[in-house]
Amino acid sequence: MLASAVSVVAAYDFDRLQQQLKARFGPTRIALLRDWHEMLEGSKPLTENAKLKKVNDFINRHIAFEDDMSIWNQSDYWATPLETIGQGRGDCEDFAIFKYYSLRNAGVSLTKLRLIYVKARLSGPNGPYLQSHMVLAYYATPNAEPLVLDSLVGEIKPASQRSDLQPIFSFNSDAIWNGVAGNAAQGYGGTAQLSRWQDLLQRARNEGFD
Repeated sequence: MLASAVSVVAAYDFDRLQQQLKARFGPTRIALLRDWHEMLEGSKPLTENAKLKKVNDFINRHIAFEDDMSIWNQSDYWATPLETIGQGRGDCEDFAIFKYYSLRNAGVSLTKLRLIYVKARLSGPNGPYLQSHMVLAYYATPNAEPLVLDSLVGEIKPASQRSDLQPIFSFNSDAIWNGVAGNAAQGYGGTAQLSRWQDLLQRARNEGFD
């Protein structure tokens, strides 16, 4: 557990990913995989704030938003980065997960990244309503205010400027927290509480994502 927590760069085997993508989804998404790979390689020498912007912009621009029923014929499915590239579309969880793995590969420490489950306040024909949503957060330091990477809002903003989001809990590959603050208490039982996340982590590992 400690090794993954302090690891800075999670290197992916591009040739292996390309072979898997072609076998599962055909050749049409190879160009997107290559563009993603080139974007990450170009991001590695940048500052962390520049990495956040580059990854966030790339994924928001190249992945179409669509619900799980349309993509997977399931009510709730968390896709691996390779699956999201293969489909070229995903829902909010898929966007957040794809950004999480991308930033890890670009050199951002796992300890600075958390996925956050929120209630998002949206506008509809009958007025505002709340919808379950997921975003990715970046913590420059353990007690820093997190920056929010979102599929709904293109600009990366501090959490205090996202009054439309009501955070519930946060997590990453190593832990789950009862809130989103850097000093929030870790949840009892760790990430084992999140069966979909555990399933996603295993499938991602099988593809070559650590």
